Amino acid sequence: MVDFARVQKELKECNKEMNVSGISVKVKADSLSHLIGTIPGPVDSPYEGGSFLIDIVLTDGYPFEPPKMKFLTKVWHPNISSQSGAICLDILKDQWSPALTLKTALVSIQALLSAPEPDDPQDAVVAQQYLKEYQTFVGTARHWTEAFAKTSCHGIEEKVQRLVEMGFPEALVKSALEVVGGDENLALEKLCSS
Repeated sequence: MVDFARVQKELKECNKEMNVSGISVKVKADSLSHLIGTIPGPVDSPYEGGSFLIDIVLTDGYPFEPPKMKFLTKVWHPNISSQSGAICLDILKDQWSPALTLKTALVSIQALLSAPEPDDPQDAVVAQQYLKEYQTFVGTARHWTEAFAKTSCHGIEEKVQRLVEMGFPEALVKSALEVVGGDENLALEKLCSS
């Protein structure tokens, strides 16, 4: 059974320093076992200036089992699937400890963005590009950050407005955009399939 008292304490702790770290966690769909984390792209990396959403699911074994985390925001990185957002990081698997928290996991993911491990890839294509054509990798990672992770509030509001004009309820539109990391086309697909 998830220790909800611990989760609430972790949420408070994580969001307390949000203005400094840029890292935050919020509850998704009124369930303390399903959360959305946000991390800023690290300075001096191709991800700088981006804001990345991470889906967090706490299993019944949390905190004795690691949280299940994956990127909702598309990202070009050797240790993150460009298709599913799956993350290859030891503390999210066999190196997890109950002493770790959601914030330490998110900080570790942020550090992974700065220091890829191409020899232990989640996405072999990206890892090959990183190893053999580094400048192309950096350009692609920056492009993906621009396209998928840099969404100003103004940009989001424009997307919401366009989708609402298509006849979708505003609350559903905002929820769909949040789930797909601000990608308007994916949000439209999600709304149409609901």
